[in-house]
Amino acid sequence: MSSPVQAKLIRGYEVVIGIETHVQLSTQSKIFSGASTRFGAEPNTQACPVDMALPGTLPVMNKGAVERAIAFGLSVGSTIAPRSIFARKNYFYPDLPKGYQISQYEIPVVQGGSVSFFVGEQAHTVRLVRAHLEEDAGKSLHDDFVGFNGEKSSGIDLNRAGTPLIEIVTEPDIRTSAEAAEYARALHTLVVWLGICDGNMQEGSFRCDVNVSVRKPGAPLGTRREIKNLNSFKHIVQATDYEINWQIDQIEDGYAIQQATVLFNPDTGETRAMRTKEDAHDYRYFPDPDLPPLVIAPEWVERVRAEMPELPRVMADRFVADYGLPAYDATMMTQSKAFGAFFEAAAKACGQPKLVSNWLMGEVSRRLNATEQAIDASPVSPEVLAAMISRISDGTISNNGAKQVFDALWAGEGEGATPIARVDALIEAKGLKQMSDTGELEKILDDILAANAKSVEEFRAGKEKAFNALVGQAMKATKGKANPATVNELLKKKLTG
Repeated sequence: MSSPVQAKLIRGYEVVIGIETHVQLSTQSKIFSGASTRFGAEPNTQACPVDMALPGTLPVMNKGAVERAIAFGLSVGSTIAPRSIFARKNYFYPDLPKGYQISQYEIPVVQGGSVSFFVGEQAHTVRLVRAHLEEDAGKSLHDDFVGFNGEKSSGIDLNRAGTPLIEIVTEPDIRTSAEAAEYARALHTLVVWLGICDGNMQEGSFRCDVNVSVRKPGAPLGTRREIKNLNSFKHIVQATDYEINWQIDQIEDGYAIQQATVLFNPDTGETRAMRTKEDAHDYRYFPDPDLPPLVIAPEWVERVRAEMPELPRVMADRFVADYGLPAYDATMMTQSKAFGAFFEAAAKACGQPKLVSNWLMGEVSRRLNATEQAIDASPVSPEVLAAMISRISDGTISNNGAKQVFDALWAGEGEGATPIARVDALIEAKGLKQMSDTGELEKILDDILAANAKSVEEFRAGKEKAFNALVGQAMKATKGKANPATVNELLKKKLTG
């Protein structure tokens, strides 16, 4: 992977971006209580006395949340702290019943690590500062909320209060909105792959705060503004691009950037300031007296490691070693567990891994992305795709013919007792079988050469375009059914023999 930081100028300014991601852990109960974390319940039906901070209640650590944090740390090459501390982060907000949030500050459970990804075919690595455990706050209700008097009002839902999170913090290694989005996508893939988060961005299970600043090359870091709670990769790009240009405009107009927390409005595509951004000292962190230090023995770490699945980067390395894929293809094939399994099944079935990856990155992904569906929704199975690719590699159909076969397969057409029988039936029904009979082809080529004496002379005089013209004539004469490789081979023999 490339160096973590590479200078890129936008309107003459260097952009510096860091991201804090809140990942909701997939435990059935909350981080410090036994209340359910199920999404979608009626307001305040999943808030127990601990979540509501009633007098006399005490927090009790959720072991499953700790194990999920350990798994994440191991997956990104972090150090798992043998002893970490919970702290109280003090601030007032209506949906924070205790008046503080239980989090980690000085000694987080996960320290360091990195996440690697591609932007296009360019490799990048972003270093992580930390990942710490904390509880989520509740939720303020405003839009269309009806109060006891039957009128529109504001209310507080404490169902989310106490939901377990890990907050993952990067170094300021990101330089463009595209890098920010691809980092977030890679992180999302990883936490879902590990099974520590369901990844549902619409429900708030994975949300990013993007810190953006700009500076002239070589200047000290600029003042950052934090874009809160971005819950789609598209919004990360839109919000970051708007904020970059807004900050540059402000500086160019002679204004100083004020540190602030801002919100993104997807309807207008703009960010707007919500409040002045706090610094760490404003939160008055101190160790939580109700929670002892979190002690993680090496044996516990190893138990978690033993239960982890094959990681995306390990699977990608294996695809490079076992199937000869380029690193970029291998990364694309491991965008989810299901995608990796689909690729491997198809590659084993046809023995053409590079062709499989090309089709998966091309036609298959294009169609799935158009309907925002995952690989599980593909109407073409790995075995059927492999059968079609086998017919490309053995010369039965051309690439153009394969696209027609694929269109039919995607639409559910074709019948056969086996995948290859189904593909063959479609090839036959659509008349797509390539002409590979050399005797028949030679007769057609002889007629073409006789009718195109000028092109023959030009080729023999060194004009390569003349050869392509003759190939085109052959394909036209055979209505595209001739095998292009066979046509090229026979024509060269006839012209140079």
